[in-house]
Amino acid sequence: MKEQEFMQAGYKVVGTENNENKLLAFLKENFPSVIRDNEIDLNELKAIAGLPIDEKVNGYGLNFVGRNFSRAKYAQKTAKEFRLNTSMSKDIDTTQNLVLKGDNLDSLKILKNYYSGQIKCIYIVPPFNTDKDEFVYPDKFDKEEAEVLGLVNLSESDYARMDFSFKTQKSHNGWLAFMYPRLLLARDLLSHDGVIFISIDDNEQANLKLLCDDVFGEENLQTILSIQVRYADKSLNEEKPFKPLLENVLVYSKSNQFTPNRPVEEYTEEKFVYEISEIEKGLDFEVGNQQVTVFKKGQWEVKKHNTGSKEYLKETWISGSIYSTMSYGKVYQKVVEPRVIDDGLGCLYKVYGRGEDGLGYRYYTGPQKASAKRGKMFSGMPLNRVEEMKSEEGAVRYAPIPTYFDFSPDFGNISHEGGVSFNSGKKPIKMIKQFLEWTVLEDKNAIVLDFFAGSGSTGHALMDMNNEDDGKRKFILCQIDEPIKEDRIEYQLCIDNDLPPLISSITVLRLKRSGEKIAKDLQAEARKPDLFGEDKKQVPDIGFKVFDSVEAPKLEVDEKGQISISFNGIDALSRIYNMIFTVGLDEPTQVPEEVVKDCIYKIGSHYYITNSDKITSDDYSNAIKNGKVFIDGWTASLNGTLQNYKEDVKIVF
Repeated sequence: MKEQEFMQAGYKVVGTENNENKLLAFLKENFPSVIRDNEIDLNELKAIAGLPIDEKVNGYGLNFVGRNFSRAKYAQKTAKEFRLNTSMSKDIDTTQNLVLKGDNLDSLKILKNYYSGQIKCIYIVPPFNTDKDEFVYPDKFDKEEAEVLGLVNLSESDYARMDFSFKTQKSHNGWLAFMYPRLLLARDLLSHDGVIFISIDDNEQANLKLLCDDVFGEENLQTILSIQVRYADKSLNEEKPFKPLLENVLVYSKSNQFTPNRPVEEYTEEKFVYEISEIEKGLDFEVGNQQVTVFKKGQWEVKKHNTGSKEYLKETWISGSIYSTMSYGKVYQKVVEPRVIDDGLGCLYKVYGRGEDGLGYRYYTGPQKASAKRGKMFSGMPLNRVEEMKSEEGAVRYAPIPTYFDFSPDFGNISHEGGVSFNSGKKPIKMIKQFLEWTVLEDKNAIVLDFFAGSGSTGHALMDMNNEDDGKRKFILCQIDEPIKEDRIEYQLCIDNDLPPLISSITVLRLKRSGEKIAKDLQAEARKPDLFGEDKKQVPDIGFKVFDSVEAPKLEVDEKGQISISFNGIDALSRIYNMIFTVGLDEPTQVPEEVVKDCIYKIGSHYYITNSDKITSDDYSNAIKNGKVFIDGWTASLNGTLQNYKEDVKIVF
């Protein structure tokens, strides 16, 4: 059946309720002059908004050939759906993890129905667009595809530019057009407090930064990490004049709600070792409303103790950002600097009404010698810290996260990590776990996504993390079925394990081996004598549901005019899972309960029906009485039984 047939018959079809362009409808009702032939007249819209119509000045931003093309690809409905791969899956009835095999552009679109705003952390390693990369993704940028996308205003010269840009090897335009819709979908999937980490080298780093500024907003750039990936003394091609040691990781949040889990340090008395004595009475003066006493050289002294105490002071140099931006730097500029010439060197300034230490003042020193320009501040321990230190938990301070990490030893030993060989951008789990600790350490139910999964390092890292802290975090991995060349070691690895020679097979194999190692190690630990009667650790979720990306059903007409539907061998349970993905009410990792074999399944109070022509009116009646009902449009017909319930069901395509 077709969607239109169900709609004409009065059925509610999932997805069609959102087809109306709300902006267009609003403009039609409130500003009808803006609409011409059902399209927006931009000049008229500018006039209504009070904007200049003939603006020719281009603003700052990123532009590239195919930008509108790739934007349209983002909005285009996918023609793919999933088929459950039971043979490659593990613990299919209990696992909360997903592995999606196929083009990630399709997978991300399918995920969006349920997982929009649900993903806490994304880590990806996209193609670096170097001479070593073979671009296997099937994105089309041609005249035929433009017509499919509804881009009708492109000229022949536009097509010529696109053809040249995208067919040129290692084109920046082509790479950006490839990444743009995928990053837009990633943004949609991230939670408000979510964050994305993107590994990249220098070849596209600058372009990726501008693209991410566009997609996520430059205000949401958290940092750019520098990662050392190889030893400085490791030999490379001697013909290269420079030796690249670093890769970059761009870190963007969805919004300002993201707060990383920062390193925690114990707040101690260690730095509070100074004691200042006022030997003689100083000179009082006033700067604005600020009361100050100045002690000349010889009228005061400072003593440094060997051990710290809450009763002593801490020394802070007034320099750098402290001098230019901090409040006590401003005090130094206002109080101390104007008096240095008159008061001389080596003076102490007691500035009243300052600080959170309860003293009622802070000490500042001017330059101690002629060549110096800056001085110091001496302050006591803040009262809130004193109270924290008295508590059972003690006082802590949050350290800033460094932006440089040396993972070269881990990259050097990475070849067999996870029990598989993989020479295409494999990343060490130590690095990935570091990113996860900043983002999902405190959220033991978080969902983590990697849509360039490769060997499955992200899934491996998350399983390790769950094993360490009994977390229930879930991963979603997407990997295209990229063929492996016969001369690569990974090819034979797949053959030896009865797997098709595809990169996605390496993803699955690594996850299985990593999970098995975790389970084996826990079993060995459980066999050890327990002297303290402690509960043994449970094996975390080391399973995953594997889904293959296949062509969605479509109507076909043969040379005799006979109409048929191609299902690509999709079984009933796979059809149910596709409905769950499409409807977006239940998490696709859940196991639907079979109510009527190969026909009716339920999750909670939601009923999903396929092969509806095989069930009775009583089956319909019972389902509708007990919950909300969704029917697979591809396996339903407009029969009399179904028509009796058209007000109570929704059709899903």
